[in-house]
Amino acid sequence: MRITRQRPDTWQGPPENFTGTVWIDEIAAPPLPSRLRMFTVRFAPGARTAWHRHPYGQALHVRDGEGLVQRRGGDVEPIRAGDTVWVEPGEWHWHGAGPRTFMTHLAVCEAAEDGTTTEWGALTGPEYPTA
Repeated sequence: MRITRQRPDTWQGPPENFTGTVWIDEIAAPPLPSRLRMFTVRFAPGARTAWHRHPYGQALHVRDGEGLVQRRGGDVEPIRAGDTVWVEPGEWHWHGAGPRTFMTHLAVCEAAEDGTTTEWGALTGPEYPTA
């Protein structure tokens, strides 16, 4: 058993992968053979991710606020505190805060053998809402 008492500093989501202001905290990244990765992500109102996908899928648990999520070709879905979203492996999607409130979620995924967790795509596109 290990207890982590000091975690890495919070970092701002890079502008090539996020719109608006987004803050990320790494919660867990255990050593191999584990591939678990866990993050808390805080989105300012209207902030969101670019289109992206994960090799082994992703679980998102909304801790507070209201947000939006969309899979490619699907409808924009509202999400709020207490909701959990499962994104299938390889499924292109985006997620972020709604236009009126902050939204914080816990993001859990597995890293690929090369250590990557996310393949990033376009930051804009016709399927994004125009809030």
